[in-house]
Amino acid sequence: MEIIDFFVNLLSDPRGAIAGWIITLGPVMVYTPLWLIVFVETGLVFFPFLPGDSLLFAAGVFSADGGGLNVIATLVVFYTAAILGNTSNYWIARLFGSRIIDSGKVKALTPERMAKLDHFFAKYGGLTIVITRFMPFFRTFAPFIAGTGHMNFAKFTLFNCLGGIAWVSLFVLVGYFFGGVPFVQEHFEVIVLGIVAVSVAPAVIGAIKAAMSSRKKKNADAREAE
Repeated sequence: MEIIDFFVNLLSDPRGAIAGWIITLGPVMVYTPLWLIVFVETGLVFFPFLPGDSLLFAAGVFSADGGGLNVIATLVVFYTAAILGNTSNYWIARLFGSRIIDSGKVKALTPERMAKLDHFFAKYGGLTIVITRFMPFFRTFAPFIAGTGHMNFAKFTLFNCLGGIAWVSLFVLVGYFFGGVPFVQEHFEVIVLGIVAVSVAPAVIGAIKAAMSSRKKKNADAREAE
């Protein structure tokens, strides 16, 4: 239950979590949990639900003057976590991908999401790794799918670096430059929920479209059977 409470609190109040870490761990060691959370979200296909976007934004807020974090250190820590996380995910897929998929233990790795990512790779190629950085769940699965045979490692590394730097820079710097605005301070929780909602929206829309397409296909098959 404690681990569940930890994740729930982190998802709902990343600002409070970071503030607590700054107090208990100090201005240097606080970067350890920040690095680990982003690395695990992007690096292990079993943890796609971790709050990457909102955590980056909240860390950016604390990186402004007097917040307890240094913006350059924050960016570098998250750059390495995001890039190395995707690299880890890629190689897990290269070595164990078929066994993980066949086991069915990763419930979030649904056939619909895999089909969606197959479509992305067919349409956008390497840019899929950049685009999905901004899409929760998909950013965890995209390097995994790439590692199962969609992309060689050199090409993957190029787009991995571009996507990781773009994703981290956007959310950290938005938090850094705008986190001190009184409106943002007063409505921080609402803004974080908004970030989560906007981030999750593509995945929800994709799931709805997939469900509607599947239903239409079933109805069409039923009519043909009649």
